[in-house]
Amino acid sequence: MSTLVVTGGAGFIGTNFVRLLLDQADVNLVIVDKLTYAGHLINLDDVLDDPRVTFVQADIADRAAMDAIFHAHRPQAVINFAAESHVDRSIDHPGPFIDTNIVGTFVLLECARQYLRAAPRSLLDEFRFLHVSTDEVYGTLGPTGKFSEDTPYAPNTPYAASKAAADHLVRAYYHTYRLPTIITNCSNNYGPYQFPEKLIPLVLLNAIEGKPLPVYGTGHHVRDWLFVRDHCEGIWCVLQKGVPGEKYNLGGNQERTNLQTVQAICRTLDRHLPATQNTALARQGLSQYDQLITFVDDRPGHDLRYAIDATKIARELGWRPRHDFESGLDVTVQWYVEHREWCARVQSDNYGRERLGLMHKQG
Repeated sequence: MSTLVVTGGAGFIGTNFVRLLLDQADVNLVIVDKLTYAGHLINLDDVLDDPRVTFVQADIADRAAMDAIFHAHRPQAVINFAAESHVDRSIDHPGPFIDTNIVGTFVLLECARQYLRAAPRSLLDEFRFLHVSTDEVYGTLGPTGKFSEDTPYAPNTPYAASKAAADHLVRAYYHTYRLPTIITNCSNNYGPYQFPEKLIPLVLLNAIEGKPLPVYGTGHHVRDWLFVRDHCEGIWCVLQKGVPGEKYNLGGNQERTNLQTVQAICRTLDRHLPATQNTALARQGLSQYDQLITFVDDRPGHDLRYAIDATKIARELGWRPRHDFESGLDVTVQWYVEHREWCARVQSDNYGRERLGLMHKQG
């Protein structure tokens, strides 16, 4: 049975990936997470007793801790989800993004390189270091075109720049040291267990509570949405079939403006929790969730449009997303409606869904 190290495994995408593998694969999982504000053990409550799971609370930038994990568990692969990921937070406080996304990735690469130096040839041939990244490293698109694996990097926010730097390190370790690395770059994820600072859960929870639904600028910024389960299936596909030294773009081919996305959340929520039965709206004399939409000042460095060309992974590895935006959103909305206690617990004492990323207006 193979052993995989999953960093950031208590976060949004990592949690969904862990669940996918426990459902579908015969593997041992060593879950590593620092348990920052967006990583919670409650995300893993029902899997921590599985004998295939080992959890280690540690910072990926801690060299001694990472060396100990490699030495103790002798993994066949590392899947690096660990990252600070919220653009607005990177605008206010970029330091943690440098520490985790760049330094942390560097430490993992060095640990893997040292580990493989003493490994038998059979492990060297089998081992994979899969680094999970974002389409934001490519910058912004105009009204047409899509990001391909050959699109030059042009990050426009501290978050995107930190992920771009990490990608370059991962690529360099393949070309310099022949460390068997693979990079994936995905479009915007959504689904269960996403921390409520991100657009879809934030809007969804605000709507339930009758609070304003903030839309940045004119709401015409475009994102390509990818349901998290589809993304995790794609990562598992890349880990099994991907070629070391390559990178693969994973996208949902589901472009929506932010305003269209917020409107779709309102429509979908109305099917699961009708606005006419929501007392939080009734107290304000409102009968529709979209009456809560409020346009706010735009985000600094806000990229106009993202869109992923996922032709390569479809052609070479056979992966395609199984959910369109509407079906994935329906699953997502139902999950949040049914898991209000989870929402309250992960936000308690550390986040009140306040607006972040406005540091330029504070000083």
